[in-house]
Amino acid sequence: MALMRFRSPPAQNAAMAEFLQDASLEVMPRTLDKIPDLRPHLPAGALVFVAHIDGTAVEDMRAAVSRLAAEGYRVVPHLPARLLPDEAALRDWVSGYRDSGASGLLLLAGGLAEAKGPYSDSMQLLDSGHIRDFSQLFIAGHPEGNRDIDPDGGEAEVMRALKWKADFAARSDAEFQIVTQFAFEAEPVIAWGKRLRQAGISMPIRIGVAGPAKLQTMLKFAIMCGVGPSLRVLQRRARDVTKLLTPYEPTEFVSALAQARQNDPDFPISAAHLFPLGGISASTDWLNKARTE
Repeated sequence: MALMRFRSPPAQNAAMAEFLQDASLEVMPRTLDKIPDLRPHLPAGALVFVAHIDGTAVEDMRAAVSRLAAEGYRVVPHLPARLLPDEAALRDWVSGYRDSGASGLLLLAGGLAEAKGPYSDSMQLLDSGHIRDFSQLFIAGHPEGNRDIDPDGGEAEVMRALKWKADFAARSDAEFQIVTQFAFEAEPVIAWGKRLRQAGISMPIRIGVAGPAKLQTMLKFAIMCGVGPSLRVLQRRARDVTKLLTPYEPTEFVSALAQARQNDPDFPISAAHLFPLGGISASTDWLNKARTE
């Protein structure tokens, strides 16, 4: 008997395709090096973030920014506060990214438990006065909380920081957006976005989406990145023997977000931010298919 493949209704496909039109992609210099030219995979003009993890040389970051800018992308390198050894490095990194063609910066604390220099969070970077050359700035969001910031599992400190940044954005000439960690369950993400709006935080939100990958790969990254309650979606899938060998795809998650935005003109999530956990090609193939169906 032939296997039947589920297909979403046309209206649902259209909502998802529209939601994904301005999707952004996150890469690392070492993964980008495996792709000779990104343009066959992702249309020029798209927003591409370059992740800076501990151990990556800033020269490699600049080379990735320069290459992506030359290929026609709007490039946003990460600027992790805790990786900066001193103020001179902050000035050097920012000016280097500007000269390499970066369109904006993603300001975040970084994954280190202890800072290497005087900066421990993105609020200090904003207050430094050294990022005024950029008219587009991005800050991190945590739909499922962040135990590094709120050890009790709540969101009081995370919300306090976001309110501070929203107030800063209101006084700034720069355009601000929130970019989040990836999640797997739509309802809690939607509820979080609404709580931000109720708190007066009106910055557009790019919600993190995990690109297609083997289930084992997805679980490894989810645990490593501190994904919260929505990890249960993967755990339930892992208990289903029929799905163990089938790669995870974010179609159901993204479709739910797209439908929510279609139903609510004030929906706070404006776009998707794709993490290519199973490789850049697998993620962009899924994205291009979803945007055209």
